[in-house]
Amino acid sequence: MENYPLLWRGNLPAKKAAGRPPRLSVDAVVASAVRIADADGLEAASMARVAADLRVATMTLYTYVPSRAVLVDLMVDQVLLTRRLGADAAGWRERVAVFAARTREMFVAHPWLTEVSLVRPPLGPGTMAEREYMIATLSGLGLPVGEINRAAITVTAYVYAFAREAGEDARLSRVSGQSTESWWSERGEFWEKWFDVEAYPAMTALWNAGGFEDQAAFDYGLALLLDGIERSVE
Repeated sequence: MENYPLLWRGNLPAKKAAGRPPRLSVDAVVASAVRIADADGLEAASMARVAADLRVATMTLYTYVPSRAVLVDLMVDQVLLTRRLGADAAGWRERVAVFAARTREMFVAHPWLTEVSLVRPPLGPGTMAEREYMIATLSGLGLPVGEINRAAITVTAYVYAFAREAGEDARLSRVSGQSTESWWSERGEFWEKWFDVEAYPAMTALWNAGGFEDQAAFDYGLALLLDGIERSVE
């Protein structure tokens, strides 16, 4: 069960503390956990590690956040909010482009997100801000009511697929100490000795024609997707 008072703590009226003010805050706990996860991965952001980072006993941490699962939800929702999605782009395509760019930046800055399933996201301000932004972006196109959410989900899924790939790249580079470009460079022997040009004629023909030189697959696919959505209104 999600802890809505913690997820929506910023929307609740501030309570007047009786006695000594608390040493920490939920925001401080979440910020520490995100900082640790950014540096060393999600698993490293344990309750004990966060407590040590904040210089308190581990049991003290549980008075702010009841469990590690709740902490991860708070981390995810907080990071989703860092995109600061708003009406800072005029046209709907520009708004989608902002969403795509900031989502990719989010995964690269916080590669541990690739270790979290967002199929059942925390129902907090970060998740709701994303859904509101995308639905508002596509609501003014003249799409039938039944297609607005469908289009929003389709665009979101496409953007997340590439953004997660960028985050995975960042995470693997951190863990291995090797860039993906360097990883591929080390595998030149495969193409020279193991790749069978006769078994893979389509790939070979495309390579010989220079078809692998342009790797802007994301922009290409997104443009086709948005063109299709736009045409469905006509």
